[in-house]
Amino acid sequence: MPASDVIPELVYPDIADAAQWLCAAFGFAERLRIADHRIQMTVGSGAIVLVSGDVPSSGSLSHAIMVRVEDVDSHFARARKAGATVSGAPVTYPYGERQYAAHDLAGHRWVFSQTVADIDPGEWGGVLMAKGDPGQPDG
Repeated sequence: MPASDVIPELVYPDIADAAQWLCAAFGFAERLRIADHRIQMTVGSGAIVLVSGDVPSSGSLSHAIMVRVEDVDSHFARARKAGATVSGAPVTYPYGERQYAAHDLAGHRWVFSQTVADIDPGEWGGVLMAKGDPGQPDG
């Protein structure tokens, strides 16, 4: 995961085209490709994640905010107690993140993530972009 504490997830119909455009137009750099459905991007000390999908129509979900937390299970319990609509209990994924999703009082989607293991992306199908690759900063 990028080091950012808040990581917006943005939906694009073609994430490869979107990544190329964001690099050219806004100075982002690719950090990690995950199969053909997610690309982590960095800019300065910030980050976003591109998610493959149809661009929602007006009034539909168009984004999610990802927030890194120290203890996702405690965070989950707190969110449920406060009345957040949660999608289910936290799940540990093969890429080393334990996550759950929730919707706030206005219906915005939030994903809360705790790093539980440092797994080589090659072990679960990710491709870490090396310095010098297109879209990756040299410094």
